[in-house]
Parts: sequence; structure tokens; C-alpha cells
Amino acid sequence: MDATAAKVIAGTMAYLNENYLKLQAGYLFPEIARRVREFCEANPEAAKRLIRCGIGDVTEPLPPAAVQAMKAAVDELSVRETFRGYGHEQGGDFLRSKIAQIDYRARGMEIADDEIFVSDGSKSDCGFILDILGDRNRIAITNPVYPVYVDTNVMAGHTGLPNESGQYEGIIYLPCRAENEFVPEPPNEHADVVYLCFPNNPTGAVATRAQLERWVSYAQEHKALLLYDAAYEGYISDPQIPRSIFEIPGGTECAVEFRSFSKTGGFTGVRCGFTVMTKRLLAQTADGRELPLHSLWHRRWSTKANSVSYPVQRGAEALYSEEGRAQVRGLIEHYMGNARVLSEAAKAAGMEVYGGKNAPYIWVRTPRGLTSWQMFDRMLQELNVVVTPGSGFGSEGEGYFRISAFNSRANAEEVARRLRGASFS
Repeated sequence: MDATAAKVIAGTMAYLNENYLKLQAGYLFPEIARRVREFCEANPEAAKRLIRCGIGDVTEPLPPAAVQAMKAAVDELSVRETFRGYGHEQGGDFLRSKIAQIDYRARGMEIADDEIFVSDGSKSDCGFILDILGDRNRIAITNPVYPVYVDTNVMAGHTGLPNESGQYEGIIYLPCRAENEFVPEPPNEHADVVYLCFPNNPTGAVATRAQLERWVSYAQEHKALLLYDAAYEGYISDPQIPRSIFEIPGGTECAVEFRSFSKTGGFTGVRCGFTVMTKRLLAQTADGRELPLHSLWHRRWSTKANSVSYPVQRGAEALYSEEGRAQVRGLIEHYMGNARVLSEAAKAAGMEVYGGKNAPYIWVRTPRGLTSWQMFDRMLQELNVVVTPGSGFGSEGEGYFRISAFNSRANAEEVARRLRGASFS
């Protein structure tokens, strides 16, 4: 081997995915954690009274029905006669049948058991779905938005670089503003894939039946795929508001739905959710053929994962029992009670408040002259309360902040007391 060849070999190393270099600063919630950590280190006494209303993490214990079911499942695994190893990649038949029947068929939506794919949560699935979608798609995403939708497309190479406002080249941004009640109309241009989230994170907005009908009509006209995140559907109390995109005629032919047990059953740490991928969904190849997505999604799961642990799936199944459903309703009522307490306090403090009625998030306009991060800092330093700056969800979130209702009632009431006594003029 000559010296030149030896030098080339010695200098060779693995190449990285340079799309990650396009990502801005850091993921929103780690940045919040960093600022909070620095504040606590510098202010140990204030840190003792810190209340977190930022990240949407649950605080209340798991429903007893789920706990009992998971304990029983662990006991099964401790005995040779009832031990289980690998399960079906899509999830256990016992869980998928409950989901399909209770969440969908009992409500008039024709969803088959094998159109349910159990996973460790809707956040994961919102990123994994890109595994079966090509890089030629025009992507439309609401603004403000759950950051995962944007960042996973950046990671997959579906965008260019961000501009000065933080918007990425190649993405169609759909503005969500007070003027449109934070529910965008379909764009006047073509999109192949559209991300929708209702009840919405971060704004707490919900979409009416008429609004969702317009989105399904758009998808039918453009042969677009709607990626519908319904992780918070359990919080909808208004009977006129659809809880699933499949309630809209034609929805099963144009939409994928993501759901989660995180915010209904308190499974943020347990991890379980599911995707509904109907056999009627089609996507096209470069040569114009139209093929079903269901088989590709199934192949993706069978190749890259082995579903969710057996005890966790049994816990999720228990949420569909009579006792489990009552306990889930109790959790939702608790968090929505917090939302009412926090919303009323923010209004009493003279703030403009949205959301908090069919969703566990309150979307608040910052006082005049304050940016989202400035408001974050003042809430942290003056009230010792952690919120989420709206600009972290996109450029249209500037001038707002999000308060999460996921907390104990005592904490919610204390935050409300501090808000009522605050002055941000």
C-alpha cells in the first residue's frame, strides 16, 4: 500500500446525517429545562416554591384499573404456564380489538382491528410515519405547532434551511391566529401531506365538523394525506366537536390518526399509544402507481420494532373496562378543573386567554411589549412559575405563552393566586 492510500484510509470516518445540522438551537423543552436549572442554581430559596406549568406531563397516579392489570400481567410472566415472549408487532389482539370497537365502531366509524397499530406513544409515531413517505412530498404544517412535526421532517431531509423567522424552506406554513380561532383554512396551493392536531397543542383550539369537512375535501381534491394527531381527544366535552377525523365522511380514505394513553390514562411514563392506518389509504410511486400504505406501515413495524411490553398493553386494555373508563373520566375532570382555575386567574390578571375548554392547555397573549421568552423569564423570576414560550412552537406563537393544566389542584390554585397578584404592565 502506498503512502497516499494509507493516508486516505487513516482519515476515513462515518458520515453523519447533515440534516440534523439544520435544526435550530435545541428542542424546545430541553431549552426550558436548561433555563430553569440555571435559575434554581442561582436562586435556591425561590427554587423551593417553583411550580412547573410548562411541559404537558401528567401528575396524578395511574388509574387503579391499569395498575391492577399490569400487576396481574407481571404475575403471568412469572409462571412458566402463563409466560409470554414476543407478541404481535401491531400489538396484542386483546388491546387492538378494544380500541377498534370502543373508540371507533361503537361510535359509527368502520375501523378494523388490524388497522390499529400499538406503539409507545403518538410522539414516536408522528416521526416514524416518515419512514414510509417519500422525500418528494410537499409538507404543510400549522404554525404554531408541536415542534416534533417540523423537526422530524428536517431530520428526514424534507426541508431546506431555516430563514430569519425560523421557518424552513420547503414547508408550507398554515398560520393559526386569533382571527381564525387558531384553526387554519386549507391553503390555496397544493400539499401532499398535511399535519393537523385537534384539540390543539399548544393553543387548545378545537376544529368544528365544518372545518374538518373542508380539510377532508381538500385532501380528496389534492390526493393529500392528512396526519391527524388526536392525542387530546378525550378532553373534548362539547358533543358538537368531532373527536376523530374518521367521523368526517371520506376521512378513512385520506387520513392517518394518532392517539395516546399518555394524557387520558396518565401513561406519559408508562408509554403506550396507537396509530390508525386504514387499508383504504393510498400513496403513489414515482412512476404513478397507487399503492396501499397499510402494508408498508405493517412492514415498518415488523422490521423495526416488537410493539409494546405485555404488562403495559394489559394496563391500556384495562382503561376500556367500566372501572377504567370511569377513572379516566376522573383524571380528565381533574385536569380540566385545573384549566378552569388557571384560565379564570389569567383573565382576572387582565390577560387575553384562549383554549382551556376542550383541551388541557391555556394559550395566553403576553402583555403588550413583552416577547414570549421575556414573559417566560418574568414568570420564572417573579412568580416562580414555569410556562412555555409561544415562540418555541413557531413564529406565529410569538406574543403568546402556554400554561399547562397538568398539575395537582393545590399547585393550580397557588399559580392562580400568584397570577391574580401579578403586575406585568
